[in-house]
Amino acid sequence: MAKNIQVNAAIIIIGNEILSGRTKDINTSIIAIWLNSLGVRVQEVRIISDIEEVIISTINQLRTKYNYVFTTGGIGPTHDDITAQSISKAFDVEYEVHKEAYKILEDYYKNKEFTEGRKKMAWMPDKAKLILNPTSGAPGFIMDNVFCLPGVPSILKSMLGGLKNEISGGRPIISHTINLRTVESKIAKSLASVQNNNKDVEIGSYPFFRAGKLGVAIVIRSEEQSKIDICNSQILYFVNQKNIQIIDNE
Repeated sequence: MAKNIQVNAAIIIIGNEILSGRTKDINTSIIAIWLNSLGVRVQEVRIISDIEEVIISTINQLRTKYNYVFTTGGIGPTHDDITAQSISKAFDVEYEVHKEAYKILEDYYKNKEFTEGRKKMAWMPDKAKLILNPTSGAPGFIMDNVFCLPGVPSILKSMLGGLKNEISGGRPIISHTINLRTVESKIAKSLASVQNNNKDVEIGSYPFFRAGKLGVAIVIRSEEQSKIDICNSQILYFVNQKNIQIIDNE
């Protein structure tokens, strides 16, 4: 893809344990930061249950809408790990043993019991391309523009390194943060004016509470440093006019 084309992605977090609140989702952050470095903007995130019909419909909705779709969870050894089976149905292909994946798992577990549950992790959609797993052996897989990864954050993160050549991103997104000792209501009008004058730059305002005091982090994001510099100057101008304290980045 040409570097001047905006490339986008969606993330699907699959798992009842996320929806119930028992497990916190940190995979979104891991994937989004990694994609951002490759010039891919995450534009949608969905958290869905371990229900086949829901997985199928969500995959089919998002894979035609975005350049890339990343799923996490549901490719393990237990009965409720149904992501691979569901994606097979979404693509209307056979769900079968991937011979290379089976060999990888067989070698990985050669000194341990190679149980039926572990063998299950070799079942994938027909013609799936493997995503190698340097941490725990069990591979993920790619179907067209859909990348299927495990739900365990440390394992997922270790697998992203092998995917860099599979992603054709745009220009990397640069960000700059200005931390202010103020409240949003005091800067809202001025900040809106800066945004209106720079519509092709993303400007976000995020309140925080640190060391017993309120503050606001203004985050400027763009593919071009020169545009960030222009917005930064305009924001600093009204910050100085209003005598707002700038806080060192923490």
